[in-house]
Amino acid sequence: MQKLISWNVNGLRAIGRKGFVEMLQEMDPDIMCLQEIKAEQEQLPKKIQNIENYHAYFNSSRTRRGYSGTAIYTKTEPISIEYGLGEERFDAEGRIQFAEYDSFYLYNIYYPNGQSGDPRLQYKLEFYDYFLEHAKSMMADGKSIIVCGDVNTAHKAIDLARPKENVKNSGFLPEERAWLDRFVESGLIDTFRVFNQEPDNYSYWDYKTRARERNVGWRIDYFYVSENLRPRVVDAAILNQYYGSDHCPISLTILDD
Repeated sequence: MQKLISWNVNGLRAIGRKGFVEMLQEMDPDIMCLQEIKAEQEQLPKKIQNIENYHAYFNSSRTRRGYSGTAIYTKTEPISIEYGLGEERFDAEGRIQFAEYDSFYLYNIYYPNGQSGDPRLQYKLEFYDYFLEHAKSMMADGKSIIVCGDVNTAHKAIDLARPKENVKNSGFLPEERAWLDRFVESGLIDTFRVFNQEPDNYSYWDYKTRARERNVGWRIDYFYVSENLRPRVVDAAILNQYYGSDHCPISLTILDD
């Protein structure tokens, strides 16, 4: 079996001071995907850059320092890894890592946040469309794909504590949720909901309002798999026992091919 973890760490240097290496070693994933690392590789302490038993790959924003960014720690060296999908306006912010393994392709993505106004919301929706077309072409070719990361949108009312109050806010807008509808309709499976249909399961809580203490949260972090991988999926979970970010890690466990 292979265990994958996805986590928006809200700053890899910051969470590094809160025990990140020890938490990774305790979780012991085969692959750990991080979003919002907010650092370039050379800015990271050596103990973060080089973790025993893991190959590490970092993708930083080229537009702003200390912004966005993704990272992958993996026990098995991927066949190949790409930093983006070939569209500079989406690739420049360090939001996409695309790794090829023996039996699947893995996308680690930090999707844009649309809360900074109309231009960023438009950018977010265009990013969604661009990635969806790419994913559909991969599935049309019969590829097995895993998509993980901070999608920055709660899909259904069950996925956030206060849906009525947020229906006009980015993160729960009808047009954002409609994109997630299209994502699922295209053949990608929200793995958490395969195993858990209960409310009050969230992966993000606002720091400023101490929302985690009251579990007033959002489920905006996801593992999706293509339909041809569904028979190999044995578990998907939210690991809310881990702290250090305004998000908690999520996991996916799959059988070996």
